[in-house]
Amino acid sequence: MDSTSPRERLYEVFADLDTDVETKVDRALQIGTEYFGLPLGFLTRIDDGKQEIVQAVGDHELIQPGETCPLEDAYCRRTVDVEGVLAVQDANDSSIAERAIEVFDLGTYIGAKVVVDEDLYGTICFADEAERAQPFPEAEELFLELLATLVSTAIQRRRHDQEIEARNDHLRREKQRFEGIAENSFDILFRVDHDAEFTYVSSAVEPTLGYEPEDLTGEPFYEFVTEPAASVALSAYADLLDGGDRRRLELDFVDHDGDVVVLEVNATPITEDGEVVGIQGVGRDITARKERERELRIKDRAMDEAVVGISIADMAQPSQPLVYVNKGFERVTGYDAEAVLGRNCRMLQGPATDPAAVEQFRAAIDAEEAATVELVNYRRDGTPFWNRVQINPVFDEAGDLTHYLGFQSDVTERRRTEKLIELLNRVLRHNLRNDMNAIRGWATAIRDGDADGARDAGARIERISRELSDLSEHARELEQYVRHPRDPERLAPGEMVTDVMATHRKEYPDAAFDARIETDRWVCAGAELDVAIGELLTNAVKHNPGSTPHVDVTVRDDDGWIEIGITDDGPGIEEMEQRVVTTGGETALEHGSGLGLWLVNWIVTQYGGSFTISPRDDADGTAATVRLPAIDEEQSIESVERGPTVLFR
Repeated sequence: MDSTSPRERLYEVFADLDTDVETKVDRALQIGTEYFGLPLGFLTRIDDGKQEIVQAVGDHELIQPGETCPLEDAYCRRTVDVEGVLAVQDANDSSIAERAIEVFDLGTYIGAKVVVDEDLYGTICFADEAERAQPFPEAEELFLELLATLVSTAIQRRRHDQEIEARNDHLRREKQRFEGIAENSFDILFRVDHDAEFTYVSSAVEPTLGYEPEDLTGEPFYEFVTEPAASVALSAYADLLDGGDRRRLELDFVDHDGDVVVLEVNATPITEDGEVVGIQGVGRDITARKERERELRIKDRAMDEAVVGISIADMAQPSQPLVYVNKGFERVTGYDAEAVLGRNCRMLQGPATDPAAVEQFRAAIDAEEAATVELVNYRRDGTPFWNRVQINPVFDEAGDLTHYLGFQSDVTERRRTEKLIELLNRVLRHNLRNDMNAIRGWATAIRDGDADGARDAGARIERISRELSDLSEHARELEQYVRHPRDPERLAPGEMVTDVMATHRKEYPDAAFDARIETDRWVCAGAELDVAIGELLTNAVKHNPGSTPHVDVTVRDDDGWIEIGITDDGPGIEEMEQRVVTTGGETALEHGSGLGLWLVNWIVTQYGGSFTISPRDDADGTAATVRLPAIDEEQSIESVERGPTVLFR
């Protein structure tokens, strides 16, 4: 029996780069119907008030690919209006429209929106004609949210690939057209007399300019060029009559149809008995070449200005150095071109870079093959980020490998979200199961036990209920700040610490709070930083069994960073919680005690900072340290702000 979890199976399906989107969605629908225990699964497309079934599994005559209906008559009408997942245990006792129930006759339904490029694409749903005995648990709703995200990403990636392929196809067609012009062009031989009139033009003028040779003979040459080119041509003509010559003179001619044709002209004087009696020369059509040069300039600008990082490495040199990087590479890595050209891309690696990922690159390069890998790299300022790197070999005409073309994309936001989803599912699955088992056991004790035993069991149930409530609140708060957009601003950390500490003095009157503000610089972060500081102060007090907990806060300047240190005199942080914050370990978080620390870590790393927590070196207790970018009065937020970094260092 396959022991792989449904979630892992989903990741495997969508991680397969060789499978098309339709196949991935079909497999995902099969996995979903098995996971939910519902016979119907379908993906819809919603456009202009109409729902269309794009893909489906299961036997329902109205839920088949190609079937359409007004959105008002569909269960998905409510799905697009709600935040998150719409889970319906009994359609007759829900907000689903009566018309939709009459049309589709579904008793059970769970659906989520599919959003592509920030626009509604449609929905991904599962259903059954029968009602469901129990409500959908939160784990199943999170599973569907994950599936919707994976489908959205797959469709968005396909759309992006199609756009790139269309652009590439257009460029290939243009290139072929220009090459065809170049292959069929001929040089035009000509002579001009003292009156600037053509006395001879070769037959090559007909395919180039559309004129017969006799159409030009006896006519002034300046009548066949553009007005700006006429003055240049007449000046060159005067120089030639004085005995000089002209090489590679580019002139814009007007052909028979009124179009401009660029000719490269080489001309010399015709002399008889030492006197200049005329001009002779050759004109070569370079219109195609000029177009190719323009195309190359466009390509160069497109590469230089592309959002994605682009790099080229020279494989002919032993160190395989970079010979080109675009502005996107500079934005992604923080390195300017001068700092990286001539160096190997290994400079981006650091302590958290997975050796297995690096080995994938080595194996692909040894095999002269393409590869795509996501790994932790480091920006120039030392900040780690998740980098999606795609490398493609470039071969010369002889089939020899000469270069590798690389594409770099910062996927830190996605990897952070994936890590959060893993955490919430792990915590909720583990803690809810364990605590509910405990509650059932204590409920039995209340039923069968004596009065003292019942009081003890009741107290236990009260405690675990409170812990579950705290867990739910932390999970909700964490989700809230994950959805909160980044909004870096200039904050005064000393004032923020003082304000948060004043609130905690009122809430915890038996605790002692002291602050040392050793800098007047600002910090570049979001306003939600006060939530992170408050969480650390609360954690320091609530986990201290002493009668008078003591918490010290220090705000100091550390070169380009502001460091906020919070220490307490409690029993010290448990090894499990320390490991959760520093490594993101897979250990289950008992009663969600680490969720608050996750919230702190998420907020701080959202603005390029770091968060560490460990036992104090000098005494009993815990030391938590938050580091965020400092900003001076003359600096702009845009010049200082840092993008999100990896959750764990």
